[in-house]
Parts: sequence; structure tokens; C-alpha cells
Amino acid sequence: MTDELLVVHAQLGERAALAELVARWRVPVWRYVRRMLDADRADDVAQEIWLAVVRGLPRLREPARFTPWLFAIARRSVVDRLRTEYAREQATLVRDEPSVDDPVEAMVARAELVAALTSLPVLEREILVLHYLEDLSVQDCAQICRVPVGTVKSRLNRARRLLREHLNGKEYRS
Repeated sequence: MTDELLVVHAQLGERAALAELVARWRVPVWRYVRRMLDADRADDVAQEIWLAVVRGLPRLREPARFTPWLFAIARRSVVDRLRTEYAREQATLVRDEPSVDDPVEAMVARAELVAALTSLPVLEREILVLHYLEDLSVQDCAQICRVPVGTVKSRLNRARRLLREHLNGKEYRS
């Protein structure tokens, strides 16, 4: 049975159809989230995603667009988690930041920390994951990320360049 038919059956209240959708998409969704977050956070966010899917599925107007809709929910959940954690980190940094005599040294230390946390910027990493690893079209990526197709293409281009520079051992500019 296709995803579209499963969505329609699930919207009509068939639990088996919903279970089949979850079984079919659980691993791809978790894999996407895992590539954006670490394993512990990925498990939590994946649960939040499926809860949002169950709640929102009755309102999905285009069952044929289930995959982009699902990944849009996943993206929103990942972004919300990252925003929350970033705000928490910023509050901690401001509160706990020691006075540093050499601002250049502090900047270098912070840059090394950022580089250790992620090898690519989130926006570029996200597009790479959706397009290449989740095998979604450029148009689907644009819909999920709520950006024009041209923006997706430029982010893909930049992500490939940054990844190539990183793999070749060169430092890249964010």
C-alpha cells in the first residue's frame, strides 16, 4: 500500500495504517534527526516528531505530500531543540564567562569549540542530509525548509564546497 493510501486510512481511524506509516518512516526520520543531533537528543526529538504526526495527521490535506510534511515536522522539531539549547548555552556563557585578558585567544578557543561541535553549518548540513541522505528532491527540500529552490541549490553548492575543504584539511569560512 502506498503512503498516500496509508495516510487516508489512518485519517479514517485505522490504527493498523498508522502503525504501518510509523514502521515505514521511523528509521528514516530517526536517521535524519540523528544526523542533526547526537543520539540521546535524537531519541527524544524523534518521539516528539511522532507525537506531532499523530496529532496533525487528521489535518493533512494532501496525503500525497506526506513525506515532505513529515520531514517539515522533523525539521521544525530539530530547529526548536537547537534554538532552546543555543539560548540556554548563551545564557550560561554570559553568566559564567570569565574575564579574558586576550580577546584573540578567547576567540580562537571559541572557534575551536564550534569546529569540534559540528563540521558544517546547520543550514548546509540540513540540506545535505535531506537531499543526499534522505533522498529528497530539491523541491521537497525547499518546501521542508521553507526557502526557494534557488536557496536550496546554493546551500547544496556551499555545503559540498565546505565539506570538500574540510575533508582536504583546509579551514573553511562560515
